[in-house]
Amino acid sequence: MAQTGSIAVVLSFLLGACVGGGDASSGPQVTGTSAPRCETTSGRTNAEAASATNAIRGANGLNALRADPRLAQAAARQACDMAKRGRMTHRGATSGPMQRVKAQGYAPRIVAENIAAGPFTMQSALQVWSGSRGHAANILNPQMRDFGIGRAVGADGKTVFWSAVYAAPR
Repeated sequence: MAQTGSIAVVLSFLLGACVGGGDASSGPQVTGTSAPRCETTSGRTNAEAASATNAIRGANGLNALRADPRLAQAAARQACDMAKRGRMTHRGATSGPMQRVKAQGYAPRIVAENIAAGPFTMQSALQVWSGSRGHAANILNPQMRDFGIGRAVGADGKTVFWSAVYAAPR
């Protein structure tokens, strides 16, 4: 348990949650000598992340989210943008979560985003988000219907940037 407490203190510095298009810049500046590595989220990875998220939602009596490739693309682009800029922020280089989702052809009624940066695997990022009040609020929002996740590795080759997008269509 002592380790969990110290991890929580560090993670509160390295995680951000946002509903709508606001900004929550936080976390360390990541620098390195190589270019960041941006990745496209596979359908399988998106489905696995949706399944893990749905286990949490189901335990709380909520509907399952659908893995949506458009939201995964928006999340992957945000993770890539954060990796290129070397910092966590909900406000991308050109837009916030709502605008990024619309740019992928998704017509949202509501959008929320969780972000993380650090030595996280997908499972550890999802676990930490579920244990954080602000992030859990996005995961457990009963209005949400769809989900996407994205990942990129920072220029230091170690920092993994994650973005998870939750949304409901109009």
